[in-house]
Amino acid sequence: MIINKLQLNSPDDVGSGMPRPPQARPGIRRRELMLTTATTLLFSTHAVLARVVQDSLPWEQNAGSPPTEATPGPWTYFTAEEGATVEALVDRLIPPDPQTPGGKDAGCAVFIDRQLAGPYGTAEELYMRGPFADGTPQQGNQSPLTPAVRYREALAALDKYCRATYAGRSFTQIPDNDKDKLLSGLEKGQVHLEGTSGRAFFELLLQNTQEGFFADPVYGGNRNMVGWKMIGYPGARYDYRDWVDRHNERYPLPPVGITGRPEWVRKAQ
Repeated sequence: MIINKLQLNSPDDVGSGMPRPPQARPGIRRRELMLTTATTLLFSTHAVLARVVQDSLPWEQNAGSPPTEATPGPWTYFTAEEGATVEALVDRLIPPDPQTPGGKDAGCAVFIDRQLAGPYGTAEELYMRGPFADGTPQQGNQSPLTPAVRYREALAALDKYCRATYAGRSFTQIPDNDKDKLLSGLEKGQVHLEGTSGRAFFELLLQNTQEGFFADPVYGGNRNMVGWKMIGYPGARYDYRDWVDRHNERYPLPPVGITGRPEWVRKAQ
């Protein structure tokens, strides 16, 4: 039976001799009282607090476990000479053109430096105990050296080779065509570095350069998302459902990284 039209000051309410609830007043409807009482009990029982959100949301982006953002600056692992050599190397592996910056300006050397200074450089997550032996290509690197040590030894050997071959000049000082010939020789196994494999170093360098060019900018490479823009990759956007069935169409929105976009400026709290 719907009784919302009965009023609390009616005989039905006072005939039982029970005192009138203090919140009751003439004219209030029973359904309104029930809804008000239920709402009050619900929020008081569970201690739910409401507040007005102004200017910004009450949560932090990537608050769970955000990666440490790598920013340009002094080298973390490389020496100044090593850093300059790696910048010259990555800029020949990915040379600049009118549309896209090269490996240096894309931050590939910064990416490699920050990676070598962290768990990757120390092979923290790899099994690094013997026995050590040359494996098949499918088995990957079997060296007892960590990536950081491999870079340090290979860069020293490369500098020694260059100075002996190019009249005392370092890799950064030789012409670009000589740099390209040297890299080609390393790739083909024709250039031998003292105490290390030139071909293995080339493969490691190439892999890390590619990673730096296409990784999320938070790790120091892919500066201004140049790699993603080049291939049309939309990045870490939230939702792509509207584009699942739209094949062979270029995504029109700019890419977004883990930390958003460079032009997004967070309002002061």
